[in-house]
Amino acid sequence: MSSVVTNRFIHCHNALIKERKVRSSRQFALSLDYLPQSLSEILKGRRDVTIEVLRKAVALYSINPNYIFGGSGAMFTYEEVNQQKEGGQIVTIVTDSNDEERIVYVPVSAQAGYGGQLHDPIYFKELPTFCLPDFRFKSGTHRCFDISGDSMEPTLYTGDKVVCSFLEKENWEVSVKDNFVYVIVTKGDVLVKRIGNKIKESGVVELFSDNSFYKPYPVNITDVLEIWFVKVKISPFMPSPTNMRNALHEEVDNMNSTIADQSVLIKNLNGTIEKLLKQNRARI
Repeated sequence: MSSVVTNRFIHCHNALIKERKVRSSRQFALSLDYLPQSLSEILKGRRDVTIEVLRKAVALYSINPNYIFGGSGAMFTYEEVNQQKEGGQIVTIVTDSNDEERIVYVPVSAQAGYGGQLHDPIYFKELPTFCLPDFRFKSGTHRCFDISGDSMEPTLYTGDKVVCSFLEKENWEVSVKDNFVYVIVTKGDVLVKRIGNKIKESGVVELFSDNSFYKPYPVNITDVLEIWFVKVKISPFMPSPTNMRNALHEEVDNMNSTIADQSVLIKNLNGTIEKLLKQNRARI
């Protein structure tokens, strides 16, 4: 006979299936590092759920402990920050009160410590979040990163932002495509580069800059924590091309005027020097 706590756990499992937060009981079991056969025994009421499985389920699916152990409150807490498992990799996400996932914005000031804070909910609570109306951002996990430096010019400039989709580590070998732009996260860096995928051949990704001043270099795939595929670029608003041309012409005209004035000044100065030299020769 299953316990009350086990029955509540089963209700949570059924709700996750119904709301399509998990595809199947098998996926649910694997996400908790639990045997599907053992979960099946629990769902059939033949055994009680373990504390360890409950702990993982609470952390991964925002199941409300008050509901599980005391029968009070909603079934799920839907806390602002939680973690979900994508394939074999845990990624921290941020959701709103309706359990809609939001895009986390990682500014330049936060990028230095990003790789070491990937599973720290406090770190992610302090980062700004937003959503976009485009249907491409209604499913999956996304991040927004600031661009800093000139290594990707003329494609990306300092002050631009890129919105990226999360790539599962188990799929990197086939999903990372040559010459596309990605955000590569290591423990010490957040890099925006084009990639040459050499994971299968030599266990590295080769990183390329669009600015030819910077040379390509390899990064061992074991040093890579996350890879994000760049989908959208957000750039500061620029004046119209006509206004930009007018401003450029005005600047060139001002430079020409300055050069002309300096030429006259130099010519007058040369004349003065020649007069002084003649006067000195006459005295000698």
